[in-house]
Amino acid sequence: MAEGPTTRETPWSVSMLSGKLKEYLDRLGTVWIEGEVTQWGVSAGNVYGKLKDLDADATVSFTIWSSVRARLTEQFKQGDHVVAAVKPNWWVKGGSLTMQVFDVRHVGLGDLLERLERLRAQLRSEGLFDADRKRRLPFLPAVVGLVTGRDSDAEQDVLRNARLRWPAVEFRMAYASVQGDRAVPEVVRAIERLDADPEVEVIIVARGGGDFQNLLPFSDERVVRAAAASTTPIVSAIGHEADRPLLDDVADLRASTPTDAAKRVVPDVAEELSRVEHARTRLGMRLTEVLAREADRIGHLRSRPALATPTWIVDRRAEEITRWVARGADLTERMLERQHSNVASLRGHLRALSPQATLDRGYAIVQDASGHVVTEADAAPDGELLHLTLANGSLAAQSRGEASDPRRP
Repeated sequence: MAEGPTTRETPWSVSMLSGKLKEYLDRLGTVWIEGEVTQWGVSAGNVYGKLKDLDADATVSFTIWSSVRARLTEQFKQGDHVVAAVKPNWWVKGGSLTMQVFDVRHVGLGDLLERLERLRAQLRSEGLFDADRKRRLPFLPAVVGLVTGRDSDAEQDVLRNARLRWPAVEFRMAYASVQGDRAVPEVVRAIERLDADPEVEVIIVARGGGDFQNLLPFSDERVVRAAAASTTPIVSAIGHEADRPLLDDVADLRASTPTDAAKRVVPDVAEELSRVEHARTRLGMRLTEVLAREADRIGHLRSRPALATPTWIVDRRAEEITRWVARGADLTERMLERQHSNVASLRGHLRALSPQATLDRGYAIVQDASGHVVTEADAAPDGELLHLTLANGSLAAQSRGEASDPRRP
């Protein structure tokens, strides 16, 4: 069949397509790749496995022939972080692609630690490790979320110790792989599911320790950011003192072991009841002391004269009031007499100065027709009508002009 452009009428054969794929992939040559071993199986001396990208959801299958395996100087297993020299190998007959490994080596521990420290520094700069982000755990959570491996020792440790302390506590389980290639996405989903549950008041992420590489999922950026984004308080109980995963730094509380997490999250009912009893005893003693002191004070108050014979205050004040009333009456009478004398004196002065007194002595007030007082003879010429005010009543008169003084001889 010709190798030209394909059409419906001139298609390639399957063998031609498969051959072209092999030719193209063979030109790629050998490349070094890095990832995590998620499957490592040995059959007839050959190794068949899978290698997963550390930062993305991508996996490739690989094969290590027995001749290559015999040259390897290191031991490998699932979960190892490695770099491998691979060459794409297209199997024409079966139509499958695999990576043939020519060399594989562990990534140095120093490289892993360096990457973790860079991520730690980045997360710290974003403030995810700040103390003010840490939330206080509820005193008595009714429902506790638990992210751990199914039927794991960590699960049993948490449940057993929590229920020994508080039998009524309820757990909401979210099982997830705690190592391997499935650990990161499953732990992230478990945290998000429990965080979305309104009844869950605190979430424990537990794993019963392990070697450094097995704990790497709990330093994965996706797990750390899922914990940081959780609105429910997170307790990290990975149980590894030597190499703390990054989840410990972002969690609201770090527990040294799953057992320690149970003790930190769930209060001891016997201890709390004992505290309540001690508090009640102290409160009763304090109340008794207060009541005794107040009763003593009341006794002292009742023994005072003012309370022992309360009428003495009334009697004493009544005598004082009587004296003050008598004195007030005496002073009032004296004041009235003095004021009567003053009024009489003023009345005499007023009468002496009053025009009426002058009139009473026979004098009269002469006013002209316009009402002006006439004090001179020429102010009342002949024929001027006059008005005379006497001591009793008044008279109308008419002037006859100036008259001679009768007192002159």
